[in-house]
Amino acid sequence: MTDTSSHYLDWARDVLDTEAAALREIAAGLDGNFACAAAALLQCRGRVVVTGMGKSGHVGRKIAATMASTGTPAFFVHPAEAAHGDLGMIVDGDAVLALSNSGESDEILALVPALKRKQTTLVCITSNPKSSMAKHADIHITASVSKEACPLGLAPTSSTTAVLALGDALAVVLLKARSFTPEDFALSHPAGSLGRRLLLTVADIMHTGDGLPAVTEGTLLKTAIVRMSEKGLGMLAVTDGSGRLKGVFTDGDLRRLFQQRDNFAGLAVEDIMHPNPKTITADKLATEALKQMQQNQINGLLVTDSDGLLQGALNMHDLLAARIV
Repeated sequence: MTDTSSHYLDWARDVLDTEAAALREIAAGLDGNFACAAAALLQCRGRVVVTGMGKSGHVGRKIAATMASTGTPAFFVHPAEAAHGDLGMIVDGDAVLALSNSGESDEILALVPALKRKQTTLVCITSNPKSSMAKHADIHITASVSKEACPLGLAPTSSTTAVLALGDALAVVLLKARSFTPEDFALSHPAGSLGRRLLLTVADIMHTGDGLPAVTEGTLLKTAIVRMSEKGLGMLAVTDGSGRLKGVFTDGDLRRLFQQRDNFAGLAVEDIMHPNPKTITADKLATEALKQMQQNQINGLLVTDSDGLLQGALNMHDLLAARIV
């Protein structure tokens, strides 16, 4: 490592240390106003509308996104655009979370009279409890830091980190107060990996109908092997005449059978199947199917209803294709 690289690391650590100290400072300074703000946002009959200019606006967008994904309906409105028509997005019963380091943002202050007429709850986060925004706020949270990480003391660094962390704190407090669950989170993230893991059921990915590898008792082994090969799931369900599952035959069983004997004449599938195979019901989550396969060290499961009637089949490849694994 060069001397220059060493300086880079030292400078970076100074920034992180400064911002970490700022967060500890903010945590120590939390008071009843934060609790009042959380309660007001929780009781809000409408949405939480976040607004802020410049860097505060960028932070506000992230806070709104975090709240929206954790059970608190929220969105961001740019204060300058709000003054030119977007204020119509805000309605009676909404709560407005306004961010400004100085607390003197002209664009936000210009909205205050209209917000008051709309009967919204105005929560402001600024560094100055005596600022104009703090005076107009229904609830004010002070986010004052002793030192910016910028050595010039100009670029918002520690201050924006502090406000972002306060936004996260509000979102998580509201999440806990709402008893928000992983399943609720998945409903807001259906396209993400978490959504797939929490929402996808066995019924969504199992093979049914013509894709189901199954034969009835009495089927000759040769015919059963052909059927298993055609379906490509590495297993074959064996049922009685009414469709009730009686056993399973896998490609692993076939390999072991070839090792044990040379003559298969007259063998029926029930002669070599495993009775009482591992099964799962169609309403179970796909993650439960994965867990069962891993616990039993198997690569496939048959799906039955409460009466033992065969409904479907799935294997590890299906879980991989669905990106459950």
